[in-house]
Amino acid sequence: MLITVPERPRRGPRAAFRGWRARRPFWGGLLLALGGGEILLTEKASLKVVMHIGMQGLAGYTLPTVMVILGLLILFNPAQRLFYSIIGILLSLGTWLTSNLGGFFIGLLLGATGSCLAFGWLPDQEPRVSRRKRRKQARAATHAVPDGAEGTTA
Repeated sequence: MLITVPERPRRGPRAAFRGWRARRPFWGGLLLALGGGEILLTEKASLKVVMHIGMQGLAGYTLPTVMVILGLLILFNPAQRLFYSIIGILLSLGTWLTSNLGGFFIGLLLGATGSCLAFGWLPDQEPRVSRRKRRKQARAATHAVPDGAEGTTA
């Protein structure tokens, strides 16, 4: 006896990624992680010098590392995005003092923007309809034939 399973429509990797991305604050987490990565890349002090400086030098590496981790947590655990984004904005602003003016402003701005995007993301929001689609729907509604006017001629 052969049992057949009904065919499901197959989705390609791009469509699967778009579906995964739509269920989380993707751009917020990505920008926060990129901001932390940029700040880490602009750090020029070696670890030996950082240990000699003390806590101030260690914070220059710790804050952007935690920013990268928070960005990844926002991507993979969006239920806690509010907490992660608040900590992310505080760390982004803290890099102003600890890490070359926040990675020469670029990492600071990326981290702050990503944190704000993650904080403002709403999971149950309807997808936006583009202006072009709204106009097309309005034109279709005005050109539709009313129910009672099918058999009449004017």
